[in-house]
Amino acid sequence: MGNEKERNIIEFKNFTFQYRSLGTPTLKNINLSIKNGEKVLIAGPSGSGKSTLGHCLNGLIPFSYFGEIKGDLRINGIEPHKTSIFHISSHVSTILQDQDGQFVGLSVGEDVAFIDENKNVPLDIMKKNVKKALKEVNMLEFIDKSPQELSGGLMQKASLAGIIMSDAPILLFDEPLANLDPASGISAMKLISDIHKKSNKTIVVIEHRIEDVLAEDFDKIIIIDNGEVVASGTPLELLLNHSLKKFGLREPLYIETLRYANVDLEGLDLLNIEKLNTPNIKDKIHKWIKNVNIERPSYEEKILEVKDLTFSYDKKYNVLDNITFDLYKGEIISLLGNNGAGKSTLSKVITGICKKSSGTILYKGENIENWSIRKRGLEIGYVMQNPNHMITQETLIDEVTFGLKLRGYKKDIILEKAEKALKICGLHAFRNWPITALSYGQKKRLSIATILALEPSILILDEPTAGQDHRHYLDFMQFIEKLSKIGLSIIFITHDMHLALEYSNRAVVLSSGKIIKNDKVSKVLSQNEILEQANLKKISVSTLGTVLGIDEKLMLDTFINFDHKEVR
Repeated sequence: MGNEKERNIIEFKNFTFQYRSLGTPTLKNINLSIKNGEKVLIAGPSGSGKSTLGHCLNGLIPFSYFGEIKGDLRINGIEPHKTSIFHISSHVSTILQDQDGQFVGLSVGEDVAFIDENKNVPLDIMKKNVKKALKEVNMLEFIDKSPQELSGGLMQKASLAGIIMSDAPILLFDEPLANLDPASGISAMKLISDIHKKSNKTIVVIEHRIEDVLAEDFDKIIIIDNGEVVASGTPLELLLNHSLKKFGLREPLYIETLRYANVDLEGLDLLNIEKLNTPNIKDKIHKWIKNVNIERPSYEEKILEVKDLTFSYDKKYNVLDNITFDLYKGEIISLLGNNGAGKSTLSKVITGICKKSSGTILYKGENIENWSIRKRGLEIGYVMQNPNHMITQETLIDEVTFGLKLRGYKKDIILEKAEKALKICGLHAFRNWPITALSYGQKKRLSIATILALEPSILILDEPTAGQDHRHYLDFMQFIEKLSKIGLSIIFITHDMHLALEYSNRAVVLSSGKIIKNDKVSKVLSQNEILEQANLKKISVSTLGTVLGIDEKLMLDTFINFDHKEVR
């Protein structure tokens, strides 16, 4: 048994891969090993090659994505690229980053049953297995629903149910937290940990949401950047030597807070926040708080008014119920809430994609009930959660210029606006690439660039940071802040608590189609009953405040102001 634990179940030796459509390798001379039963996080910036590495593990490379392989890769004793994708699936089971490529069944239950069906499991046992797996992820009520009817977060949970059914010794999770609300993200990571503890399977998680992932234990973190392994070690080792920050990944916010307050991290039980209640840390945090001035911006001109808005898909059940809120010129607000709370539906009603049942929407004081979708689109830009639902062209530059051409801009203006938007979203270097070569995160940034190029007055962004690493997140959000300062009003539909805290002036919280809170973000995120009702999670800065006996709202306000003024 001891020898089995020491066996390398995954091993790359001098491994290089180059996509057929590209001129240079995406993975370069990869050397890494993962032992049987280890739980490993593979992290790196967007476009670093981490998803390509995952595709090499599950057989999508070379059997779906073609290219040239050099060097050696062995998984559980086989060379995957010399077998078949069917054979590899008995060794590696995967949750894909791109949800549209995940589902094969016509219903959630049928999709979760896929593995048992392929093993000829008797129908009565199969049904029990499916119900048990769906119950694990709180999805049993959706067993008969089509996957295409689900929100992005619910699709992700259905995928988790599917992987529970697998007998494969290696489980690969490619961005498992994408699109999940915060509380569901915590549950997903706990579920992955439980699977690991119960089965002793080898777990490989590809993620860049470090704070959420490190809420659970990992044996090792491997950082990929520019197609190469640039760092490898235990979570504590990589936190202490600044490797995460160096390669564009964000440390947990409570660790950032300790650094801001000049706390010496050496010798601390850093991954256990409950053990940080020492007199020295408390004294340093108090001194830091005293030296930070807290600013409170105000806005005067209303640009959007939503009054008593109600919407129903079937005229029986209200998905949105009596929604009322205002948006001011230059203001940034976040719509928060659990999966299925009605956030995305609200944006579709505002943009005219869905027709309201009752209520009023005013734009600059004018009722827009009779405005066409096209007319609303000139003033209200909407970036959907799933970029695949927006992309229509073959190359990046064609995609961004498409809307500008339809609006009749001159050729030189079109190119200027498109290139500016691509630069802002960190995609200018790839402007002539085929869109099929992009990662999910890059596709997300492309859909945002396409709408930014049109320069609307209100911008609605559905999960804008999904699939984005910290480096691109900072670049993009600093640009969004600049837009807000010249009068653009922005609505984030998000599960990203960091985004809401750091960049929103206000949070509107939905639960079961109703607004349960509309207030300053720090106030919302320091109220436990609201967090619980909306399936949100307490940010680690708040938790640190609780541990140290310091007011949570004060901690959050101090962090926001210091981070913006001193760090940015």
